Amino acid sequence: MPDELVILALTAATIGVVHTLLGPDHYVPFLVLARARGWSLRRTLGMTALCGLGHVSGSVLLGIAGIALGWAATSLEWFESARGELAGWLLLGFGVAYTAWGVRQAMRARPHSHWHAHGDGEAHTHTHSHHGEHAHVHAADAAERPSSAGWALFIIFVLGPCEPLVPLLMIPASRSSWWGVAAVTAIFAAATLATMLTVTWIGYIGLTAVGRGRLERYGHVLAGLALVACGLALRLGL
Repeated sequence: MPDELVILALTAATIGVVHTLLGPDHYVPFLVLARARGWSLRRTLGMTALCGLGHVSGSVLLGIAGIALGWAATSLEWFESARGELAGWLLLGFGVAYTAWGVRQAMRARPHSHWHAHGDGEAHTHTHSHHGEHAHVHAADAAERPSSAGWALFIIFVLGPCEPLVPLLMIPASRSSWWGVAAVTAIFAAATLATMLTVTWIGYIGLTAVGRGRLERYGHVLAGLALVACGLALRLGL
C-alpha cells in the first residue's frame, strides 16, 4: 500500500471516530428511544447499526456518482450541505412530534382516584392509571417489534450526510485509484459504525443502571426533547 494511501486510511479512521463522537445525533437518539420504548440491548444495537449503514451508504453512493460523472468536490459538498439542512429539519420535526405524543401519553398515564361503595356498607378509594393497565400487557412485544419511530430515524439517517467522507473519496479518485476509494470508504464506514455501536452500548448499560423513578411517566417527553436538542445541534452545525 503506497504511503499516501496509508496516511489517507489513518485519516479516514480518525475522522470517522472523531466525527461520530462529536455528533450526539449519532447515538443520543438511539439511547433515548431505547429508554423510553423499552428496547432491548440487541434491538438498540441493531437499530444503531442499520441507521449507521444507511448514514454512510447515502454519502458513499453520492460520492461514487459524483466521481463517475466528473463532478467537482465543491458541487458534492454543496449537495451534502443541503442534505444536512434537510436532515436537521426532519430530526427537529420528529423530535417536536414525538414530544407532543409523549405529553399525550403522560397525560393518559396520570394517576387518578375512584370511589367505591360495597354492599356491606364499606367504602374506599383507589388510585390507578388506565393507560398503565393496558400498556404493560404489550410492553414486551412493543420493545422488539419494528416501530414507526425506529423507521423514521432510519430515514433521517439515510438523508443525513457524512460531510468528511466526500473529500476523502476525492483524493484517491483524482489518482484514478478505485481500490483506494474502496479502501477509504470501508475504513471510514467501519470506524463510524464501530464508534456508534460502542458509545450506544456504553450509554445503554449506563442508563439501564439508573432507576426510572418518578420520571418514568415522562420518558417519551424527555426522549422527544432530546431529539429536538439533537435536531437543533444538527441545524446549527454544533
